Amino acid sequence: MPVIKSAGKIATGMNSEFSFERIATDAVTGARAGRANTAHGSFDTPAFMPVGTQGTVKGLTQQMLEDAGAAIILGNTYHLYLRPGHVTINQLGGLHEFMSWGRPILTDSGGFQVFSLSSLRKLTDEGVQFQSHIDGSTHLLSPEKSMEIQAALGSDIVMAFDECTPFPATRDEALHSLEMTNRWARRSKQHLAELHDDVSAAQKTGIKIVNPVQALFGINQGSIFLDLREQSLDALIKIGFDGYAIGGLSVGEEKSAMFDVVRHIAPRMPDDKPRYLMGVGTPEDIVEAVAVGVDLFDCVMPTRNARNGQLFTNRGKLNIKNSRYRDDSAPIDEACGCAVCARYSRAYLRHLYMSGEILGSVLSSLHNVSFYLDMMGSIRQSITLGTFNEFRDSFLSGLARGQD
Repeated sequence: MPVIKSAGKIATGMNSEFSFERIATDAVTGARAGRANTAHGSFDTPAFMPVGTQGTVKGLTQQMLEDAGAAIILGNTYHLYLRPGHVTINQLGGLHEFMSWGRPILTDSGGFQVFSLSSLRKLTDEGVQFQSHIDGSTHLLSPEKSMEIQAALGSDIVMAFDECTPFPATRDEALHSLEMTNRWARRSKQHLAELHDDVSAAQKTGIKIVNPVQALFGINQGSIFLDLREQSLDALIKIGFDGYAIGGLSVGEEKSAMFDVVRHIAPRMPDDKPRYLMGVGTPEDIVEAVAVGVDLFDCVMPTRNARNGQLFTNRGKLNIKNSRYRDDSAPIDEACGCAVCARYSRAYLRHLYMSGEILGSVLSSLHNVSFYLDMMGSIRQSITLGTFNEFRDSFLSGLARGQD
């Protein structure tokens, strides 16, 4: 099939090197395999981004992530703005240089974090005034401020500032939220372009542009109302973005409602741009979302669950705290080729966890992240070979069987 490319420009006059090419499409489901090209290299899709909230994927070194095959990670605008500060990171060369990561980075807008601080925030059309969870200081996060922070960080993919619609929400509340998000999206695009096109505009904010080829993604909102999701997407397409994300899901709604939205809106997104489902999810969720054409995912689940003793395997989740693993010499997952499964036993992992040893969290996190990344590799391969539907059935059947 022909390669489809996107110019990837966030503004006229800016020479952007971001592009996306669709390589294969599964004839049965519509699952897509592609490649995104950024200033810090390319990554194949569908892709999973380990979450590096504060410039680190918890418990893992950058070398571990590279060896596990992580091609892109996520950084958090809100947290890095509060500590150590976006200006500090900018003066040290940007987030890539600061954390010694040479591969692509996506930064979120900060919208979800201020959404989660509902008791400490005040929302207006200008932006969100909130109190820092660190020291109680007051800040205003607006579309313009979010773009300044992300420009200072120098991420390869920037997310437009949005309001994460709470759940439950009435139709009127969801409509008001998505309309604000779309106004903020337009302001985000305009200000990021200004920062890139006018050196003095960036200098006025105390930063310098460390990555001149940042892509900008818009975020679709509308809660569980399908017509509002369409309205939001139509407005975003008119503004024009390098990619499109589905936001405001996995915030308390039933999983069936979440997938009603994903199945409805993902295929309607531009075919020649990346499609990103934010904050989702389990291996089952990811496989099902890939089946309707989603290209990009992130979730804290691999590392968070690892720290709580829950490990992902091809036979479902394994709770390493369970006493049945005390004398178990088998690896976490005999079908897994990660560095942890190649060397350590379930008994040893359980011992580390029960003893409160830090290494237990490190090894568990490495396994879980490796499992997700290996899963994505298998997904990409099956789409390219035209066997995704068979892979999907086999993989989901294995998860459903559970541990022996």
